[in-house]
Amino acid sequence: MKLALQIALRYLFAKKSQNVINVISMISVTGVLVGSMALIVVLSVFNGLHGLIGSLYGSFDPELKISSAKAKVFSVDSIPYQQILEDEGVAVVSQALEGQALLRSGSRQVPAVVMGVDDRFSRVSGIDSILLDGDFSLYDNAQNQGVIGYVLADQLGLRLNFVKPLVMFVPRRTGRINMMRPDLSFRKEYIHPSGIFAVHQMDYDSRYLIVSIGQSRSLFEYGDDMVSSLGLSLKEDASLKEVKIRLNEILGSGYLVQDQHEQHATFYKLMRVEKLMAYLILLFILVIALFNVIGTLSLLIFEKRQSIGTLRSMGANRTLINRVFLIEGWLISLAGVTAGVLLGAFLIWLQQQFGLLRFGGEGAFVVDAYPVALHWSDMLLVYVSVSTIGLLAAWYPVRVIVRRYYSEQGEE
Repeated sequence: MKLALQIALRYLFAKKSQNVINVISMISVTGVLVGSMALIVVLSVFNGLHGLIGSLYGSFDPELKISSAKAKVFSVDSIPYQQILEDEGVAVVSQALEGQALLRSGSRQVPAVVMGVDDRFSRVSGIDSILLDGDFSLYDNAQNQGVIGYVLADQLGLRLNFVKPLVMFVPRRTGRINMMRPDLSFRKEYIHPSGIFAVHQMDYDSRYLIVSIGQSRSLFEYGDDMVSSLGLSLKEDASLKEVKIRLNEILGSGYLVQDQHEQHATFYKLMRVEKLMAYLILLFILVIALFNVIGTLSLLIFEKRQSIGTLRSMGANRTLINRVFLIEGWLISLAGVTAGVLLGAFLIWLQQQFGLLRFGGEGAFVVDAYPVALHWSDMLLVYVSVSTIGLLAAWYPVRVIVRRYYSEQGEE
């Protein structure tokens, strides 16, 4: 193998008798280079979008979320709550109770999700970091307050300086319906918004109103021990995976312990599928580009016909000759993919440092420049994929062309 590699390297870099062979070789390398670079850039863009949207979700969602696998709500007395609080990896536990409600402000009515939280919610989420206006406050003396998504606030025509409170309506869970007074079949609560938040995700910004958990329990007619979920913040040195395993053992199969990825499993699965499809499409284009190697190898073998005869006279068999040109074709692919991966990585670094490609519209987007993130696993995937396909693309034509050469020499 070492001898074949040395001969292949000499053939690859040796001056050709026909300049067109050098040009075709460069075209082959350039095709692989551009395809590899495009793969790295596209995969990095998906990584950047994945990380950006994940960080937006993370500003609202807790690191770990405990919920019932079978019911909408559950009692904290039905689980080993104190054991969860005392877990060595858990820093803060916050209770939440949410449900559907109809909001009314003046003449405007919009359905929404009312989420009741306790005072520890700001310690398990990044709610303070996403406030556009006002503060995260659930009480002001005896007055109930809350924070609302900016899209929902616009739909209601709501502003923080309004004196008139926001009204929440919910159908009663208990009692009988009086057909003569259907208005009595609804419970209602009042709040004064203290802040407006923006996650920059419509699922949150157009749906959520955050109030105190006490008011939420009163609105939905639940006891003081009822919650729909528990949000957990972990200590800095804690392992999320280990804490999750311990909590699953404590709670059993009747409860779900979800990290931020599992809380939005559909979104992350869709992102992975989109990334895979982009990878396969670009890889298919690269396969077409790699077939240029066939033409290059044909010309190189024709160029080295006399050298093949010299090698044969020195005792080289067909296996060695096949191996020499196979390695030479592979080296063309390796040269292209190496240069492409390095150039793609350099472009990603430039985008990260200087934000060369920017979004149009001043301040209309969450970030000014296209988000990108380079992962070593993507670089390795591209390098292995392209080099493997390059080897396979060279293997068949080398066997056919060398066999034809032997046939012309009257040998089989």
